[in-house]
Amino acid sequence: MHLSPEEFNPYYAPYIEGATKANSIVKSLTLNLKNVVDFYNNLPDSRLEFAYAEGKWTPKDILLHIIDTERIFSYRALRIARGDKTEMVGFEQDDYIESGKANNRTLENLLNEYKSVRNATISLFGSFSETQLKSIGRASGSPISVRAIGHIITGHENHHNCVIEERYL
Repeated sequence: MHLSPEEFNPYYAPYIEGATKANSIVKSLTLNLKNVVDFYNNLPDSRLEFAYAEGKWTPKDILLHIIDTERIFSYRALRIARGDKTEMVGFEQDDYIESGKANNRTLENLLNEYKSVRNATISLFGSFSETQLKSIGRASGSPISVRAIGHIITGHENHHNCVIEERYL
């Protein structure tokens, strides 16, 4: 995976560097589907609604954040790949967490939603041509390519899994 610096805001560099490395974005998304489900299924029940400090998210909150972010980024990828030149605004992740109420849901319910969203993302990215993957649009005030979005999705969830391992277990 070689992305040029013009394809993404430097803010996303750690996610792109932490993306699952495979021979295609679809393969990376598919590998992470199993990895994320296994990761959450192996978390102790006692930690699923644990926050390591006041105001921090729980692992259930983080999983819902991963789901919401993937939906938003997939929508951005779709718009860019289809040639929509309208700039897309950002979103306030903390508002999504507060209104998402992840801790009121079961892990099974959250994982079922995650799998549904991921399978839709895999189908979407599998439909893109090489030209579409290289398409660049604007989101949150910066350029971003469709293929950068694909790598950000897996790098973002890998980042959060590492945070959970470091601070929650």
